[in-house]
Amino acid sequence: MSKKVIIIGSGFSSLSASCYLAQQGYDVEVYEKNSTVGGRARQLARDGFTFDIGPSWYWMPDIFDKFFADFGKKTSDFYQLEKLSPAYKIFFSDDVITIGDTMEKICAEFERIENGSSAPLRKFIHKAQENYEIAINNVVLRPGISPFELVTKETVLRVDQFFKTISGEVRKNFKNSKLVSTLEFPVLFLGAKPSKTPSFYSFMNFADFGLGTWHPKGGMYEIIKAMRSLAEGLGVTLFTDSPVEKIRVKNGRCIGIVSNGNEIDSDFVLSGADYHHSESLLDKPYRQYSESYWAHKTFAPSSLLFYVGFNKKLENVEHHNLFFDTDFERHAQEIYDQPKWPTNPLFYANFPSVTDDSMAPDGSETGFFLVPIAPGLEDTPELRSQYFDLIMQRFQNITKQKVDQNIVFKESFCVKDFEEEYNSYKGNAYGMANTLMQTAFLRPGLKSKKVKNLFFTGQLTVPGPGVPPSLISGKLVSQLIVKQK
Repeated sequence: MSKKVIIIGSGFSSLSASCYLAQQGYDVEVYEKNSTVGGRARQLARDGFTFDIGPSWYWMPDIFDKFFADFGKKTSDFYQLEKLSPAYKIFFSDDVITIGDTMEKICAEFERIENGSSAPLRKFIHKAQENYEIAINNVVLRPGISPFELVTKETVLRVDQFFKTISGEVRKNFKNSKLVSTLEFPVLFLGAKPSKTPSFYSFMNFADFGLGTWHPKGGMYEIIKAMRSLAEGLGVTLFTDSPVEKIRVKNGRCIGIVSNGNEIDSDFVLSGADYHHSESLLDKPYRQYSESYWAHKTFAPSSLLFYVGFNKKLENVEHHNLFFDTDFERHAQEIYDQPKWPTNPLFYANFPSVTDDSMAPDGSETGFFLVPIAPGLEDTPELRSQYFDLIMQRFQNITKQKVDQNIVFKESFCVKDFEEEYNSYKGNAYGMANTLMQTAFLRPGLKSKKVKNLFFTGQLTVPGPGVPPSLISGKLVSQLIVKQK
C-alpha cells in the first residue's frame, strides 16, 4: 500500500510538492482553507475584468520550463507565454526609464541617462549571469540542512559576494541615482533592502535584464490551473474550503490533521501554509521556533493593493509600471527601520490588459496598484482610502491623464486580509527576506526537528520568497520525504 501525504495549503510550493510526491507513488491529499486553489496566487474576475490577486511578474522562465519538464510536459502544453516589450517602465519625477526586451535596448537606455554607463552595465550583468547559473544550478537546489551545502568550488571563489551588498556593488559602478534605483529594484522581490542583501543575489538582475519579463495569456493564475491539472492527472486529490485546525502528533510522530472537525490520518504531513501559522497548529512542545524567534526575523513587506476597473483605455502606461518619483530611501526606512505608514510611497501599477485583451472588456483597462508597506501596521478603511487618493492623484499627474471618473469599481487588500485569508505572520506579503543571516541553512527548516514525518515548504523556508523559488521548494521537500524511512 502506498504511503499517504497530507499537504496543507495549495500555493505554488504545495502544488509543486504534490506533483513530485504523486509521481513517486505517494497517495497525496491537499487541504486548502479557501474556496479556490492557489494560495496567494488567486484570481478576481468581475464584469469582464480579470485580476491576479497575488504574483503578477513572470520571471525566470527556465524554472517553470524545468518544473514541467520533470513530468514530461512543456509550459506550452498548458498556457501561452509572451515576452513583454518593453518589460516595464520606471517613472521618476523628471524622466521615464524604459526597460526593453534585449540588452542592446537596455544599454542604449542607460547611455541616454548617463554617458558611458553601458560598459559597466554589461560587466555587472555578466557577473550576475554567472551568479544566476551557480544559484539556480547549485545553491538553490540544496535543502538547507547544513552550512556545508554552500561550500562549492564556485561559491568559495565568490565568498566575498555574500558579505558585500547589492547596494554597495551597484553604487560602486553607477553614480546616477535613477540607474542606481533601476538596478536595486529587482532584489526587492527577495524582501529586503538592497543595503541588506548580499551582492551574490545580483542574479536577480540577470533574471530581469538577461531573461526578460513574460506574461502568460490569461494571467498568472493560468500557472496554478496548469499545476492543478498536472497534479490531478498524477492522482492528487484537492479539497477546498477545508481549513486545518490541528496537526496531530503521537509519540513524537506526525499522524495526520484535523480539518473541519474531522481527524484524518496520514503517514506524512507537509505544510505549505505560513510557517508561523503551521507551527501554531502543533501543541507547544512540538514547535521548533518561539514567538521571540519570529519577532526578531526580517520579514518581507506587506502590501496595500487595489484592484481597479477602468471603462477606458489608459495612456502612457505599459503592462508593468514602477513609480519611483519619490524618495526610495525614505520609503525603505519606513518599511524596515522605523515601520510606519509611508509618508510618500513608491508604488507599482500593473495593467495586464495592455498586453492581453482577455483581461478586460473591450475599450477598458484592468489596473492593479501595489504600495509596499511594513508588516503588522494598523489597517483601516480610512487609511486605505487615504492612500488610494494619494497614489491616484500622483498616477494621473505623472501619466498626464484624468481617470478617476472612469473607475467602474475598485477593491482593496491589505494587512488584515493577508492575515485572514492566508494566516500570514503580521500580514506579510512575500515571506521572510533573504538577508545574509536568513539564507539557506539559516532559514526555518524544510524538516521538523521535533516531530518525525512533519515537513514544511514555501517562501518562509528554503530557498526563499518568489514564485520560482516556491516551485523549487516543493521539489526539495518532496526529495526529503522520499528519503525518509
